[in-house]
Amino acid sequence: MSKKSRLQTNSNIRTIFFSELGIGISGNYFLLLFHILKFICGHRPRLTDLPIALLSLTHLLMLLVMQFIATDIFISWMGWDDIICKFLVYLYRILRGLSLCTTSLLSVLQAIILSPRSSCLAKFKHKSPHHVSCAILLLSVLYMLISSHLLLSIIATPNLTMNDFIYVTQSCSLVPMTYLMKRMFSTLLVIRDVFLISLMVISTWYMVALLCRHRKQAQHLQGTSLSPKASPEQRATQTILMLMSFFVLMSIFDSIISCSRTMFLSDPTSYYMQLFLSHMYATVSSFVFMSTEKLIINFLRSMCKTVINV
Repeated sequence: MSKKSRLQTNSNIRTIFFSELGIGISGNYFLLLFHILKFICGHRPRLTDLPIALLSLTHLLMLLVMQFIATDIFISWMGWDDIICKFLVYLYRILRGLSLCTTSLLSVLQAIILSPRSSCLAKFKHKSPHHVSCAILLLSVLYMLISSHLLLSIIATPNLTMNDFIYVTQSCSLVPMTYLMKRMFSTLLVIRDVFLISLMVISTWYMVALLCRHRKQAQHLQGTSLSPKASPEQRATQTILMLMSFFVLMSIFDSIISCSRTMFLSDPTSYYMQLFLSHMYATVSSFVFMSTEKLIINFLRSMCKTVINV
């Protein structure tokens, strides 16, 4: 296949993609380690600490699985059997779905934290992290059921000769489903995406409205002794808003490229661009979260001073 050969022989594409995965794995590893150390040291957890830690763990595992899958896309490989193909592709899709679920839940939790005491959302501020864990677990189980068709559709095709199969890696391909099955699973996925992204949009709109109201109040109080400086909750909200915007932007680009792939199935460039953009959020998000943690910033500053003094 031309797609195979061009992806294998283009060393620049391979280097850029594996560099992206390496940077993302490192960032999410340090973010997860930071939250584990916070828990061990007895720091009081915030409501968003568990979702952020779970998001970093999800992205870490997703990028590790993708790095293993990428070896069968860009590098000559001995070939996988059906079990390995089904396990890797199914696990990867579950992790991507969990990333979407956790990101949506994180935006809702941040909206709850920012809400005033008079709001109907205020009563959820003191909920236990166990409630958050149950919500994430429920969303994960539902998505596992929606993606279960991959256990039947993914097969090992080391010598792919039929044009009906959809290319996944050198060893794995996707068997075309019947019209009824494709329609059913596509509908379930659309419902899931619309529901979760709608939660993001609603919570984002709510947070923007609260921030605008706070800015007007701060401008009104500028002449008094009160400082209009943003609180930690508002700075965290701005971070979540930036990540939500970036997530939606990457999702739009991913959808555009996916549509273009349906029109130009033999074009390896669009396939690579989709791989690159679909992991951009997992790579960037960890560094954005770390940039808002004072403990990490102070640690990096002390490390820089030590290096300079030496």
